[in-house]
Amino acid sequence: MGRQRGPDAGIRRPGLVRDMSASQARAAVSGPGPGGLRRSWAELLEGRVRRQKLGPEGEQKVKESALRLLRSHLNLGDLVLEVEAPPGKQLCLSRWFDCDSPGAHSDLSCSLIGSALRDRAARLGVPVAVLSSQVVACGLVRVCEADAGLPPQVLLSPEQRKKLSSLFEVAENLSAQNMFSRLSFCQELWKVQNSLLLEAVWRLHVQKIVSLQELLESRADPCAVVAWLSRDLRLLCEQTEAPPPHAAVARAVLADFVQMFVLRGFQKNADVRGNVEPERMPQVAVAVLERMLASALEALAAGMQEGSPAHKAVSCWFGIFSGHMYRSIISTESPKRFFCHTLTQILTHKPVLKVSDAIQMQRDWSFARTPPLLSGLYRRLFVILSPEELVGHLQEVLETQEVNWQHMLSCVSTLVTCLPDAQQLVAGWVARLLARAFESCDLDSMVSAFLVARQAALEGPAAFPSYAAWFQATFGSTRGFHGCSRKGLVFLFKFLSDLVPFEAPRYLQVHVLHPPLVPGKYRTLLSDYVALARTRLADLKVSIENMGLYEDLSSVGDIMEPHSRAARDVEKAIVVFEHTGKIPVAVLEASIFRRSYYLSHFLPALLTPRVVRTRLHEPGAGSAEHGAPVRVSPESCVFSQLPRVPDSREALVESLRRADKIPPSLYSTYRQACCTAGEKPEDAALGREVEPSCAEEPLGLLTAALQELRASVMAPTRHDALEAQMAVVSDRLCSALGLGEDSVGVEEAPVQLSIRAPELRPREQRVVDLVLTSFCQNLMAASSLSPPDRQGPWASRFVRTLCGRRLLPAVLARLCQLLRHQGPSLGASHVLGLAALAVHLGESRSALPEVCVGPSAPARGLPVPQLFDSLLPCGTRESSALCLKFCTAAISYSLCKFSSQSHDVLLSCLSPGLIKKFQFIMFRWFSEARDPPSWEDPAGPPWRPLCLPAVDWQRAALCLWKQRTLQELLKQEGFQLTYRDWLQLELEVQPEADSLSDTERQEFQQWAIHQHFLPAPSGAGGCDGDLEVACTTLVDVLMDVCQSSKNYDHSQNSDLVLGGCTGNRDIFSRLQEMAADLEQGPAPPGHAVAREHFLFGVFRRRLQALAGGWDVASRLQRQRELLTCKRVLLGLPPSVLVGGPRAEQPADPNCDDFFHWVNSELRNVSHGGALTHDVTAHFFRGLLNACARSRDPSLAADLTLTACQTQCPLLLTSALLWWPCLEPELHRRWGRCSRSPLPAQLRRLQEAQHFAGSVLSRLVVPPAPGPAWLCAAALHFAIRRARKESIGRELGQLDGQGEELLVSLFFFSLMGLLSSHLTPQAVSSPKALDICAEVLGRLQGRRISWLPLFQLTEADAGLGRTLLRVAPDHQVRLLPVAFYSLLSYFDEDALLQEDAFLHVAVNMYLKLIGLFVAGETGTLWTVACGGELRAQGDPVSLITDARLFLLRAIPRCPKRSFSHVAELLAASGDCDPDVSAALLHRQQALLHPDLHQEPRLF
Repeated sequence: MGRQRGPDAGIRRPGLVRDMSASQARAAVSGPGPGGLRRSWAELLEGRVRRQKLGPEGEQKVKESALRLLRSHLNLGDLVLEVEAPPGKQLCLSRWFDCDSPGAHSDLSCSLIGSALRDRAARLGVPVAVLSSQVVACGLVRVCEADAGLPPQVLLSPEQRKKLSSLFEVAENLSAQNMFSRLSFCQELWKVQNSLLLEAVWRLHVQKIVSLQELLESRADPCAVVAWLSRDLRLLCEQTEAPPPHAAVARAVLADFVQMFVLRGFQKNADVRGNVEPERMPQVAVAVLERMLASALEALAAGMQEGSPAHKAVSCWFGIFSGHMYRSIISTESPKRFFCHTLTQILTHKPVLKVSDAIQMQRDWSFARTPPLLSGLYRRLFVILSPEELVGHLQEVLETQEVNWQHMLSCVSTLVTCLPDAQQLVAGWVARLLARAFESCDLDSMVSAFLVARQAALEGPAAFPSYAAWFQATFGSTRGFHGCSRKGLVFLFKFLSDLVPFEAPRYLQVHVLHPPLVPGKYRTLLSDYVALARTRLADLKVSIENMGLYEDLSSVGDIMEPHSRAARDVEKAIVVFEHTGKIPVAVLEASIFRRSYYLSHFLPALLTPRVVRTRLHEPGAGSAEHGAPVRVSPESCVFSQLPRVPDSREALVESLRRADKIPPSLYSTYRQACCTAGEKPEDAALGREVEPSCAEEPLGLLTAALQELRASVMAPTRHDALEAQMAVVSDRLCSALGLGEDSVGVEEAPVQLSIRAPELRPREQRVVDLVLTSFCQNLMAASSLSPPDRQGPWASRFVRTLCGRRLLPAVLARLCQLLRHQGPSLGASHVLGLAALAVHLGESRSALPEVCVGPSAPARGLPVPQLFDSLLPCGTRESSALCLKFCTAAISYSLCKFSSQSHDVLLSCLSPGLIKKFQFIMFRWFSEARDPPSWEDPAGPPWRPLCLPAVDWQRAALCLWKQRTLQELLKQEGFQLTYRDWLQLELEVQPEADSLSDTERQEFQQWAIHQHFLPAPSGAGGCDGDLEVACTTLVDVLMDVCQSSKNYDHSQNSDLVLGGCTGNRDIFSRLQEMAADLEQGPAPPGHAVAREHFLFGVFRRRLQALAGGWDVASRLQRQRELLTCKRVLLGLPPSVLVGGPRAEQPADPNCDDFFHWVNSELRNVSHGGALTHDVTAHFFRGLLNACARSRDPSLAADLTLTACQTQCPLLLTSALLWWPCLEPELHRRWGRCSRSPLPAQLRRLQEAQHFAGSVLSRLVVPPAPGPAWLCAAALHFAIRRARKESIGRELGQLDGQGEELLVSLFFFSLMGLLSSHLTPQAVSSPKALDICAEVLGRLQGRRISWLPLFQLTEADAGLGRTLLRVAPDHQVRLLPVAFYSLLSYFDEDALLQEDAFLHVAVNMYLKLIGLFVAGETGTLWTVACGGELRAQGDPVSLITDARLFLLRAIPRCPKRSFSHVAELLAASGDCDPDVSAALLHRQQALLHPDLHQEPRLF
């Protein structure tokens, strides 16, 4: 571009400006004479200035000449990159041009560049903006090519970013002077697109030189743009894990590109008119996103090595679907449309698999086998879409496009696994597919339904019914989709027959054992299919006859061998027999319908001959069931053919024999074999000289082998023989336990263990005692010679031997007996040995099965190391002492044993629960542990002192506590004692058996809360200094403990012995203290005044986590949770219910949280339109306390109670119910805070109560004070308290009152009627019904419409909404029962004249049927009868009477009553065809009366 002269004109060199501005530049002119010194250009100029004294005109000419000289020699490409002076220096030209003002350097540079560009443009004859764009584009390319020799890159180096910043500054100034063409600049860049770096393009967008959209739209070839962007984005994804500065830049670049593509490519209703919104940009954006996803899916399908560039790229691109990527554009619909489009592309990506392939391979597409990257992508897509939208989208894609079956079915698996709300939706989708398939014999819908159902069933019954259950429920009844019609059956069996060549054996077994319901005349269709399926099973060498009794047809795993199935069936049958005392149904069915398997496999496995050792208890011997050691002497061990007291196995055998389910010959052979096996032991029992028995000899051999093992452990020179001796011990263990060669493998099934009453067979206990004793003795002997880290691998191999045999359940049961039930009697050597055993069990955790510790344990099994958390409680002084000893020994042993190994090994050997319990006891018992740790590093962990005969456990624990290694371990995540952990452990402590006194316990709890956990950061298990967080966690943990099955107390007493654990009182006292501090202290910074109270926040989260529904179990669970919430609430100050005054004026107390909780939760557990007395009184105490702190107590009380009328009327009705006992307290408390009379709103409650008393006493009734519904509530409660048989005369006194009073009274009477059914201790049903009837009669007599009471909705305003907020939801649902209970009291003639009658009557009838179908009416009558009430008929008779009433009334209804007949017909559906026909007939008769008149024949 610039003119270059001289011999080096063709070589790119630094620009002239930089040469002149450098203070140490090369000399430009040689000195006089050869070899003379060369002077710099600056020196020459300075000398010339000194020698020439020019006037103003001369100076101007010199400047112009200098500028012409510079302009004629400038290289514009270098100049735009070199406008900055070196750091800390000044351009020489600045002195020459007299530019000393701030910013003069920048202005000079831009002025010089602009002048040069104008001159060059003038000479070339091109617009200066075009030339400027070319020069800047050339500079940008030079910057990007600076590191061209490196591998392909898309990010700039720090030096490149610095140069680019200078270049962009020039471009901005040129653009400000209208000397820069953005279009020309874009065109120049596209000419050298292969040299551009993606970060440079992004920086053009960020610094607003050229936007990405403008740049991308300037290219005429969209395909080239898409290819270039896709290539660079893939490279960018590979570099997101670069060093920190580059990684952050890469993520920012990727985020901006993705956001722009999503926003432009998926905008709604893009306008295509003219140039309003170009079409090229959306096309490019969508194409780039599609190509990136396609390449990622192809790489995923091809398989990638983790950590490879391809894996990094795919992981990074799938990461763009995280929600935080779209925060700036989440308000638009673009992200949602993008996610839907992406899901469609995934589901339709390369649909090459056939349906037959999907049927055979879908087992490998379950959630567990789906690649984590793909399942993670699904989960990210699910976040922004609701379950309904997801299922609808899957359905739409499946119906309209060819799909990739692997992606479709793996998506279904992820959907039902990760979104519980989608499970029912998927079931509905399958049902719709089946309905469409059978409606039009649509094979595609049929295939889709079966594939989706099978895929969902693969995820287990928690996500979807098993395939066997689904198939039986779908086709096993007359309500099946096939409809038992020939057309449907032919279609179904044709489809199943076509699947046979591709089916897995399990599915064929399901179809054969649970066939569709087929009428007798079509049985040939079923028999043909069953024959075909059996033939296929025979080809696969799978027999239906040899299936196990408890075969899991839902499993698609490999088929077991018959003998293995039979042994497992025998074990399960014995378990079922133990629980029921009856022969299992499966065994009885097999004896009839599957006799071949029953006789050939099951009975031989059950009738295996055995010799059973029985136990004769010596005086004083203990019982394993009670935790005491059982002493079994050789003299007390006798042998017999069968147990003297039949065990479960023998009892099942005898039950089958009595039921004639065992052939006599087979039973005789079994008895003879048992007698033969017991002959020699009988001789031994008689004291004869015989050889050692088959049970005594293995124990002796095992004892000898263990003694030899101890010699190998003790002798340093015999470690080589350790492995061989371990093999001998293993073999002797098998013999001692009576295990065969085929039963020595590790059992994968969880170990069942009863912690409360662990049971052991005598032989197992003797073997386990030998093994544990040997381990403890070996450990003590080895520790006397060397520390654990120098004892060799004997302990690990010893424990591995225990874990590899069936001895493990017995070992765990014996450990449970010793630690949990006999802990105080254990010596130091026992504790040390068992602690070391626990450490090595943790070392072998990967090879151990899980342990299920009983019904009160979690649903899933526990790892063996965590079992010790349950075996070592801390509730009493003795149990805490044992726990401290055990934890000290285990931690000391592990720190010493694995000191030279990696940190991960140490973490895997120790149970986090034991570490936390150790911290808990140390804080509790030792004040030294509460101080900041002063680390000591003695010679090593205190293992040697623990092996002394007299162990000082407390000193050893303190020594261990000061270990630097332990303190570092306690900082690891998962091992820190968090505030929640401390609360859970503290709540287990029993105060009456605590080692701390009441005062010490209070001081410790206050220290733990206020000095330790409250100021600690949340990352260390603390509360970040937030007292509200501390209170929230305490309430949550306290309620968890109360709700736990082992502590929950079902009494209704609310004195807050929460959960029956008296230790809760102390912790609850701390909660009360903290709540008081929180109420009195200043609001935390940044917290709004109207913020939700922490207590109601805890209540809301816990109640939202419960399952919804109207079934009895859900309602009881919710009531149980609410009872706990109420107990906590009543134990806290009343100010929790009524907060401080609002900020606005007038300042009334803030009760919004409590109002909302009452309306949403307490209302649904209220009875008779009122809360319990304790909650009501607590609220009014809080209200008066808050009013006392207000400047105008009367005004504050009036404002709050006025708000109650509309926001929470249930509080006012509750006050009216409890007014006799509430009024004295209100007067007393109000007198303390004010000398004025009661506030107006409280006086209004008094007046309502006085009004009700006047009505019942038949005095002169004053006008009802407003509001009318409040007086009606007071009258209703007064009637209920008076227990009057009839109130007809009292109601006559209301004739002069308004209609609203009588209507409200009728509503409260209806609620009382329903309460009498639901609550046995309420007023009797007949009396409540009579009261309703009398009020109804008064309404009908005064021609007051009462039907709107049965049409109330939340959308109603005024009285309707108020009444709904007083009644529980379940009672509102039962209004149809009340409506038709009053059927005999209806004035039919008057009702028929009301327009709404027909609609209300039919609607109530349909809802009554719905309640009956849902089983809610049955519960209603069951409670009523259980309370010894005379129920008004039964639900069936009530429905019958209602139906007859409607059939009689519909023909008499006038035409205006049928304005909504279409809605009624649609609502009735198939509930009652007769009622629907009557409605339709009456409507047609009213529309065409001539057609329905009888003909006149004469």
